[in-house]
Amino acid sequence: MREIATEAIGWASSLILLATIVRQVYKQWRERSSEGVSRWLFIGQTAASVGFSIYSYLLGSWVFLFTNLAMLASALVGEAIFKRNKARATAPP
Repeated sequence: MREIATEAIGWASSLILLATIVRQVYKQWRERSSEGVSRWLFIGQTAASVGFSIYSYLLGSWVFLFTNLAMLASALVGEAIFKRNKARATAPP
């Protein structure tokens, strides 16, 4: 029973974290603006997510492996949107 509760806490925390990051990336996409968003956020998030994904795999922690792979995907999408928005902002009308 304790193991089920532990897993539930892990998965719930994972979903909360992913929801906050996905919301930020969605806002950036919807507003077509990266104002106030640093490119280093996505670079750092990508590097950390790769490292944590490897670490989670080596530990056999499937909750954290899933979370970190999803965070890696959100970082890559966020970076692509960031680049698109910057290109649009600097493109001549």
